[in-house]
Amino acid sequence: MDARYLKANCLGWAVAAFALITASTAIAQIYPSKTVRLIVPFPPGGPVDIIGRTVAAHVWPGGTPPMIVDNRGGAGGNIGVDLAAKSAPDGYTMVISIVGTLAISAAIYTKLPYDPARDLAPVAIVGALPGVIVVHPTLPVKNVKELIALAKKHPGELNFGSAGVGTSAHMSGELFKMLAGVKIEHVPYKGNAPAMQDLLGGRLQLMFDYLPASLPFITSGRVRAVAMGGAKRSPQLPNVPTVAESGVKDFRMVGTFGVFVPAGTPQGIVAKLNADMNAMLVRSEYRERLTSQGAEVPGPSAPADLAAMLKSELVTWAKVVKQSGVRVD
Repeated sequence: MDARYLKANCLGWAVAAFALITASTAIAQIYPSKTVRLIVPFPPGGPVDIIGRTVAAHVWPGGTPPMIVDNRGGAGGNIGVDLAAKSAPDGYTMVISIVGTLAISAAIYTKLPYDPARDLAPVAIVGALPGVIVVHPTLPVKNVKELIALAKKHPGELNFGSAGVGTSAHMSGELFKMLAGVKIEHVPYKGNAPAMQDLLGGRLQLMFDYLPASLPFITSGRVRAVAMGGAKRSPQLPNVPTVAESGVKDFRMVGTFGVFVPAGTPQGIVAKLNADMNAMLVRSEYRERLTSQGAEVPGPSAPADLAAMLKSELVTWAKVVKQSGVRVD
């Protein structure tokens, strides 16, 4: 190839790249100039909704411009995520999700209409929720050992509910079944809140839930916490052991929440959103709001950190889904 041609083309590419960077920076300087929509891909009342609303209320002090929550539930969260992935990449539509749920969907759905790694641009990690196994008070179990013994004595007679097929709560239940060697039936709902209502009414025996959604019912005695799903006990429930402490060593259920925008969103906007969300994480009002509900507040993160977490979760949950045999057409 002619050296002059190559040099001219390299110069052209450099100019084009500089122009894109300059345009992205200029856009970021005036962003946001109107209402921003945060899609919560589940109905109101569940753990994703709780964290999403907390983010929307605190990301910009004073709420100017406002960030509004748009609940778009259905298909285990995939309707809302797909809507976000196909929205204009201008920074005015974003989605919040448990990272594991995105990874599970990629493994469990044979015809997923989006690719989380390709169609979403990571912004920031904004919170983490420890999982908790809760049972109806009439179920004669107070710990994991007793739960496993009861499930083995009555195989297939106990049932657990979740916000839908392929959600992290559903697959956490499947993981528990595999590790404990028990048969417990899964009952999918159109959201976490309807499942909890059936647990409260005794129509379900147990749930693999996230602490903020269950904590009010645990403290009121309407459900019983059997074990925590994280690596350590919760400060809100210091007397409740972890599942690992209880003998099921490889079980984990921790929901890490990430905020994403459509792929192709200008890097300047992604960088500004990341900076704003990292600033939110260190403000006392945000931290107190989350910790009072049993959530954990992470330290500042880069978009690359969230991308790496999604990549790791894709590998982890692909293995669990394959072993469980759960698939959705």
